[in-house]
Amino acid sequence: MSPPDPPRLLVVDDEAAALKNLAHLLRKEGYAVTACQSGAAGLKEVQQHEFDLLLTDLRMKGVDGMALLRRTRDLQPDCEVIVVTGFASLDSAVAAMKEGAFHYVAKPYRLDEVRQVVKSALDVVRLKRENRELRRRIEGLQGPLNIVTQDLGLQRLLDTARQVAPTDCNILITGESGTGKELMARYVHLHSSRAHRPFVAVNCGALQEELLANELFGHERGAYTGADRQKGGLIEMAEGGTLFLDEIGEMTPAMQVKLLRVIQERELLRVGGTEPVSVDVRFIAATNRDLQEHVATGRFRADLFFRINVVNLALPPLRKRRDDVPLLAFYFLKKFALAMGKPVEDIAPDALTLLSRYDYPGNVRELANLVERGVALARGKLLELAQLPEGLRGLSVRVAAPLNEPESLSSLDANEAAHIARVLEFTGGNRNQAADILGIDRVSLWRRIKRYGLE
Repeated sequence: MSPPDPPRLLVVDDEAAALKNLAHLLRKEGYAVTACQSGAAGLKEVQQHEFDLLLTDLRMKGVDGMALLRRTRDLQPDCEVIVVTGFASLDSAVAAMKEGAFHYVAKPYRLDEVRQVVKSALDVVRLKRENRELRRRIEGLQGPLNIVTQDLGLQRLLDTARQVAPTDCNILITGESGTGKELMARYVHLHSSRAHRPFVAVNCGALQEELLANELFGHERGAYTGADRQKGGLIEMAEGGTLFLDEIGEMTPAMQVKLLRVIQERELLRVGGTEPVSVDVRFIAATNRDLQEHVATGRFRADLFFRINVVNLALPPLRKRRDDVPLLAFYFLKKFALAMGKPVEDIAPDALTLLSRYDYPGNVRELANLVERGVALARGKLLELAQLPEGLRGLSVRVAAPLNEPESLSSLDANEAAHIARVLEFTGGNRNQAADILGIDRVSLWRRIKRYGLE
């Protein structure tokens, strides 16, 4: 693979010695430099060739630096401009910045200062072009459901999902809250022969045992007070299609026995019923827990685990696929801007940098919430750093301890408790917002708060 072309810089100064010195400095840094000794010559170059960065003197005869700045911004919007001049004044600096200059450097300048400013400007140029490419790729996304990724590991997982989708075998999807387990389940359903039939989802951790049994299996007339008619459950609603059992690790042992019978016998008993009802359903389950550990401790039935875990699709957390953050951010930007009817179409480089560095304890759902908030607060076409929560800066610097240090390791429950505590602190104790970030319902959050003594 050939190395990328060096950044193209245009340097314009009517003082020959200053022009020669600056061009020499930049060429030593590895840049491709075009040098012009007048504003008119510089303008001709801008009209004929594409540049990444323009460094121009401010006061020149004929076409001065301000005129060259304006024309460059018109002709090449991606090209950043640095004004370099010996006539340093606050007024000229403000005027240059208002016209769109990236920076203002006064002569005599320090070489390190010029190097750093040029590097920063080229970083912005690179981000703008990457952003445009990301927007182009988002525009090309079509179809009823898309899992947005450029991560090779997740792409391989999607290949596996497409391969097993037509086989009708049961699937267990694992991963942290907010990684998109239901989205993956829908992806499998849409690539299966059952795609034309219903996809029905139920959160096993959101309901008490009796309510969950009624929701899943339905009831016969007279099964309990108020049951004045027969009602089919969600399993029957999914007939011919797919039933998605989210948070299956929260299901009680008694419910596990009932579900196991349905999976094995392909029939169910409604609450209060005596006649079995045949069902044709594909089961996809999901959990953010270690079910094998639950099996070992007796909290989850081994026979049910083996029935639902024919194929395991383990979704990686967002912090393990950081290259997806910009792509997802622009995907959500387009989605929420369209939904809100707002003209937001880009993310400021410093905001995108912060989003890319953040750890995302709430995974993709948390990123979506941050972008939705930013779009809601944006005042123009740009989602800026000011539209991101102030607390994000503090949380983004958290670095996980290396896994080769035994003292850094703790149990899954301890990690979950600490994570929930952080999110509650981040939301100021707002449980609805915390549940949304964590990707669970409020009842499940309440249970975890009680379990870990976080009240």
